[in-house]
Amino acid sequence: MFEFGIKDIIDIFLVAMMLYYIYRLMKESRSLNVFIGIIVFVLVWLFVSQVLEMRLLGAIMDKLVSVGVIGLIVLFQEEIRRFLYSLGAHQRFKAVARFFMGSKSKADTVDKETIMPIVMACMDMSRGKVGALIVIERGIRLDDIVDTGDIIDARINQRLIENIFFKNSPLHDGAMVITGKRIRAAGCILPVSHNHDIPKELGLRHRAALGISQDSDCIAVVVSEETGGISVAIKGQFQLRLSAEKLENILSKEMNF
Repeated sequence: MFEFGIKDIIDIFLVAMMLYYIYRLMKESRSLNVFIGIIVFVLVWLFVSQVLEMRLLGAIMDKLVSVGVIGLIVLFQEEIRRFLYSLGAHQRFKAVARFFMGSKSKADTVDKETIMPIVMACMDMSRGKVGALIVIERGIRLDDIVDTGDIIDARINQRLIENIFFKNSPLHDGAMVITGKRIRAAGCILPVSHNHDIPKELGLRHRAALGISQDSDCIAVVVSEETGGISVAIKGQFQLRLSAEKLENILSKEMNF
């Protein structure tokens, strides 16, 4: 006789949570139909092999499943990477990691002398409606992004930031990457988000900012060339129409995460 206990309830709950989280990732990456197709195939496979006990058809589907796992890893490598990143970026897991690795040293903390040049440059560019995209690296390194641009390796400076994004500058169309207290590179190419929920009035810079914030734990600051509005993208979420004070507060909090 089949026994249904607390362990089975927990098992069902965990599977449901996992499927829901995968569903959300697939929906964001426009792979929802593929995910639904996989679920239907798995249900048919279980029904054929476990309920109807069709040996021949069940054996064929068993082989397809065993080979298909490798294909799924190749097909959904980006979604798998994002899932693992999201898992590692969860605040509770971060707290555990910091407990074993030690807290952040004072040398790693970011002070106002680092933040204010970014804020002041963004405000000046906002007033002049100069488009800009600044990516601030945090826990996950952005070496692959840096490699797409030109190495700067200079101290963070308001005038330098504004000159790089000046409309006639050869680097103004790309993204600037800041690591720690230095401008690491400029003119970098970012992955573009395909999220359909992005407001239509937001342009390519905003889509690129959202894309890199979904792929890593960075902070992406955008100055709109059309409106002069300042936005920040963190963890796939936008904060729009920011004042200087609000931008400073966000950077002070997030750059010392």
